[in-house]
Amino acid sequence: MERILIVEDDKDILDILKIYLKAESFEILKAENGKRAFEILKDTEPDLVILDLMLPDINGLNICKKIRTKYKYPIIMITAKTSDQDKIIGLTYGADDYISKPFNPLEVMARVKAQLRRYKEYGEDSKEDNIIYYKGLILNTKSKHVNLNGKELKLTPTEFNLLEILLVNKGQVLSGEKLFHLLRENEYYSKSTNTVTVHIRNLREKMEESFEHPEYIKTVWGVGYIIED
Repeated sequence: MERILIVEDDKDILDILKIYLKAESFEILKAENGKRAFEILKDTEPDLVILDLMLPDINGLNICKKIRTKYKYPIIMITAKTSDQDKIIGLTYGADDYISKPFNPLEVMARVKAQLRRYKEYGEDSKEDNIIYYKGLILNTKSKHVNLNGKELKLTPTEFNLLEILLVNKGQVLSGEKLFHLLRENEYYSKSTNTVTVHIRNLREKMEESFEHPEYIKTVWGVGYIIED
């Protein structure tokens, strides 16, 4: 049974998420503030966290950032703020996805399942070793490790999948929309490429890429992104 931690101070939202998730046979942990969330995380490692951005004691961004210093499991951030900038900040801090209030519980369920499926695939070994080499970059699809010039890159599952897609399609320019659909496939998502832009930026920062003259992930302005052949 997969374990979901819900960090939400609105009791009505917490209860409805609990009802829907339990109906899908998930084990539920709940925290109504950041302090309680840290107490749970100290003793228990969930498979996924649903995290409210605005909590009464600790900002959800700080919780997200702290989790990302140690763990790679998916984080879905819930926010009453609807601006793209607020959502981008959440992704920059390490969230894998965001949901704006008010939301459809069925959409939340679909996103939870999608993130867990991706995380499971991220952690599973494939049947045969498959290593992709490119200019000092080594991506191992079996161990899900990435090394750049001898240094391991700590990527989230979404960042790993994005880098793998770009490497597999080396020499092709992929639009933000195309990358979005390759990442999400048949999942229940609204059309948006903002998440791709943020994950590309996070990847470049972890790879210590120059924004003006990137060596690996290059921008074709008005078209998309490419790792050149």
